[in-house]
Amino acid sequence: MSGKQKTLAVLIGTVLAAGLTSPAFGATATAAQSPTTSTAAAGSGRSVVAWNRELIGILSDPKAQPATVHPTRSFALLQAAEYDAVVSITQSDPPYVFSVPAPQGARADAAADQAAHDVLAALYPTKRASVDQQLSSQMSAIANGAGKQAGIGVGAAVARQLISLRSTDGSSTKPPQFTAGSLPGDYRPTPPAFPAPVFSNWGSVKPFVLTSGSQFRPAAPPAVSTATYASALNEVKGLGSKTSTTRTPDQTAAAKFWAAAPVWNVWNQVAQGLVTSQNASLAQAVKVFAHLDLSLADTAIAMYDAKYAYHVWRPVTAIRLGDTHYNPCIVGDPNWTPLLPTAPDPSYPGAHGALSQAAATTLTGLYGTQHRITVTSKGVSRTFAGFQDAATEAWLSRIWSGQHTAIDNQSGQQLGTQVADFVAHHL
Repeated sequence: MSGKQKTLAVLIGTVLAAGLTSPAFGATATAAQSPTTSTAAAGSGRSVVAWNRELIGILSDPKAQPATVHPTRSFALLQAAEYDAVVSITQSDPPYVFSVPAPQGARADAAADQAAHDVLAALYPTKRASVDQQLSSQMSAIANGAGKQAGIGVGAAVARQLISLRSTDGSSTKPPQFTAGSLPGDYRPTPPAFPAPVFSNWGSVKPFVLTSGSQFRPAAPPAVSTATYASALNEVKGLGSKTSTTRTPDQTAAAKFWAAAPVWNVWNQVAQGLVTSQNASLAQAVKVFAHLDLSLADTAIAMYDAKYAYHVWRPVTAIRLGDTHYNPCIVGDPNWTPLLPTAPDPSYPGAHGALSQAAATTLTGLYGTQHRITVTSKGVSRTFAGFQDAATEAWLSRIWSGQHTAIDNQSGQQLGTQVADFVAHHL
């Protein structure tokens, strides 16, 4: 991917102008999964939304894929395949990786649908029936003919090559057994269940656009013996406790809201709402989702590279061990419990900070800074003046839920911005 320089284009037309308001969307959206015949024939972006929803539905089954494979990889594969299938025909943008020969008159919508189907069928063979049904629904809205068949061939070729390319990316490598540290600041499994840490080798997976997982590795965090760390931890101790008297009701609501669904799902649903409400074309939709999901996938790789490079313990560990005198500015509480259960991985950098910032940076580059959005998850809605406002609340919510310090979040913000900017200029 290096050497493929391209400025992140402003999407064409007033339908994607900054400042328009999107309708509510979220984890429980039940919009129709297939477009009408007329929109499919015109190359509507709704078909891209339908496949994105299909993947989210697949991932709702915890047995759908190995627990050691991060879901952002699947989103990136799906959206990269659709993108390359479309631009192979339209030539509207340089490809992400592959540009396959396309006969004159080949249908880009058929190519995108076939590519999406073939990627999901390869990744989730046990879900083949559902994926086949989705393809049948999409293809039924496209007129039969030579153009449709040519598009199908293009989509299949792109998916086949992309799956082959990523088959050696290291994602199937079994993580080594994790050994917890015992020194102050060392990560160790967290209460109440003390699970083994997850994705301990994900930082070594080959990125989609970055040169390596360590390309933007943040600097080491302040030592846990410093006043800077004590200040950040004490903030979590007060605001993030299950019995906090300083956290506001709205902060509690936000903490639970951003933890209700995987954050990459939430941001994909944000993109679904934008594409749907503004009647984006097929070419516009594949660009939005490719930029978003390649950024999220590479941010996840970079984030886990840093997490397991520094092995920083979680706030619940630090607070409960405060009376071991590793920092005189911290008073321990062996019974301290966070508002929400702690995620099973090291604390630095914060995942919500990194992933939400990558998403907000990407979508701001495409839609502008002032773009009012309403995010709905499990029947609860929160409204924001722009993507950055949503991302900021997402990472602040991890302080309010007792998961992360401001040190973790600031590092995650920086990392997400760097990755998204790099993807925007190299995709």
